[in-house]
Amino acid sequence: MGESNGTGSAGNRTTGVVLAAGAGTRLGLGPKAMLPYRGRPLVEAVAATLLDGGCREVVVVLGAGATDVAAAANLDGYRVVSNALWESGMGSSFLLGNQVVDAAEHLLIALVDQPGLTPETVRRLLARHQRGRITAAAYRRRDSPGAGEEAALLRGHPLLIDASLREAVCATVTGDAGARGFLRSHPDLVDEVDCSDQSTGEDVDTPDQPGLLQ
Repeated sequence: MGESNGTGSAGNRTTGVVLAAGAGTRLGLGPKAMLPYRGRPLVEAVAATLLDGGCREVVVVLGAGATDVAAAANLDGYRVVSNALWESGMGSSFLLGNQVVDAAEHLLIALVDQPGLTPETVRRLLARHQRGRITAAAYRRRDSPGAGEEAALLRGHPLLIDASLREAVCATVTGDAGARGFLRSHPDLVDEVDCSDQSTGEDVDTPDQPGLLQ
């Protein structure tokens, strides 16, 4: 596989990882991976988006209700792994996803409960990625202070982690925090890419967000 030159697409050496192990307790509708979205389970839609956006391959990390999710969704063509420690928090799914991906690959981490994710967002992150850095989608949320063109960008997902930083990032992953600790400690290594024209970047957490699944 060719090495990224730091100014072009990283897609030829990037594996997408969909974190889809949670039980969706706050939402109260079962595992978010099984939420219906445009005629298919949400996990199936998100995994397809990563592949359509240019990831070389996609790993789907299941956990809560893994057997039911795998039966309901068509995940053929993706690498599916089950996190037996899913109850410990998202961090364990992050670490499992990292573990099963070749060390030479960049990781593009996506959350299963982000239905607004588009292939263009993925393509944008792959194209903007710089060697030795982390590239994060960022959004101007409608409900943020000063919402509008001048609203501050809020960092969100997906998150593209350079292969050279994977070990350092994973060393900071605990509980439900994922890469948050590393990002806060090393803001100088993070490039934010405005994807507000694609979606709000919101995730589905509560029953009062039905519009996100339309």
